[in-house]
Amino acid sequence: MLVDTHIHVDAAEFERDREVVLGAARAAGVERFVVPSVDIGNFDRVAVLAATHPDIRPAYGIHPLYVERAAESDLEILADRLANDGALAVGEIGLDFHAHHPDARLQERFYIAQLKLAQRFALPVILHVRGAVDAILKQLRRVDVPGGIAHAFNGSRQQADMLIGMGFKLGFGGTMTFDGSRRIRELAARLPLDALVLETDAPDIPPVWARGERNEPVNLRRYAEILADLRRMSAADVIAATGENARCVFGDAL
Repeated sequence: MLVDTHIHVDAAEFERDREVVLGAARAAGVERFVVPSVDIGNFDRVAVLAATHPDIRPAYGIHPLYVERAAESDLEILADRLANDGALAVGEIGLDFHAHHPDARLQERFYIAQLKLAQRFALPVILHVRGAVDAILKQLRRVDVPGGIAHAFNGSRQQADMLIGMGFKLGFGGTMTFDGSRRIRELAARLPLDALVLETDAPDIPPVWARGERNEPVNLRRYAEILADLRRMSAADVIAATGENARCVFGDAL
């Protein structure tokens, strides 16, 4: 099963042609779309998409780049949503220590609180880890959660092995399509196949053939083919393996 484990199809960039975009992806073989939220303001949009599209699965969380506009009470709203709205995972949550991004302490407070919610509801987490893998790992050692996905993984092999050892899968997508992304491509080629999942992060992280354009879930098929080339195996085997890996994370709810 070809699974887009991370797509923001609720985003405004898809408002004009969302159904066309989803239809093109389905025609290319994509069978599931996991849509993580970014703050309480889009919880309802994600929920409606999941309720009206049998192949869309919702996740709820507060993204690290949105914590400055979040309130402590938002965590209570999130808890209620996780308890009552068929969430596949807690996400997108995590840390982003890239330059000019929100206060690290505030990010960590929301990250830790949401890890505890994942623990409470026995849900996997969808992690945003840009520039912050060590800090992500530090809290995962303190708060035991039932695995998840490190979205758009861009860390080292050592960090990858640590996450895998904790039961996490690593998401690969558009960055892998660039010849200059040597470290990412090497990880995609060398890491255990049972640790990898595919994602688009659409409308973000477009592939090399759509540089500067809106990313779309139809690209997932080509991502599978590129990963297959890097690993010197068939695209069908990559699709089967990454689909099974996604099911290992999300269970029968996928």
